[in-house]
Amino acid sequence: MHILTNAWQERIAIRTLKGRPISRGQAEGEALVTTQSISFLGSIDPDTGVVFEKGHELEGEDVTGKVLVFPSGKGSTVGSYVMYQLKKNGTAPAAVINRSAEPIVVVGAIISDIPMVDSTKPDAIDTIRTGDRVRVNGTSGAVYIL
Repeated sequence: MHILTNAWQERIAIRTLKGRPISRGQAEGEALVTTQSISFLGSIDPDTGVVFEKGHELEGEDVTGKVLVFPSGKGSTVGSYVMYQLKKNGTAPAAVINRSAEPIVVVGAIISDIPMVDSTKPDAIDTIRTGDRVRVNGTSGAVYIL
């Protein structure tokens, strides 16, 4: 696998956001964006990667391989282990971008090796659209909309 340098990534990106690096690594995928918080324990089926929380904006959507963009996590600390189970099952998001990271999602991303960034400028939720191709660099905090 060829890893692109940051300079090259910036040249092919149509927009670059800069955020706070949370969980190291790089990933690219289709964005799945919501304005609602996510509880990994009560929102996402770890076997399928599908959001099952009734009334959630993403209800019925599959997070597998997506760059999941949401304001913050919510709910039980068990959510960290649900993220780990998603990763073990091959149903995890490729990367996570939060407006404001909280410990449940941070721990889940780190133990699952899912790149994560938060506090982007400009705001990722206002800038990235579902379906956009996005590359996340969790080591530098850079987010590239391709």
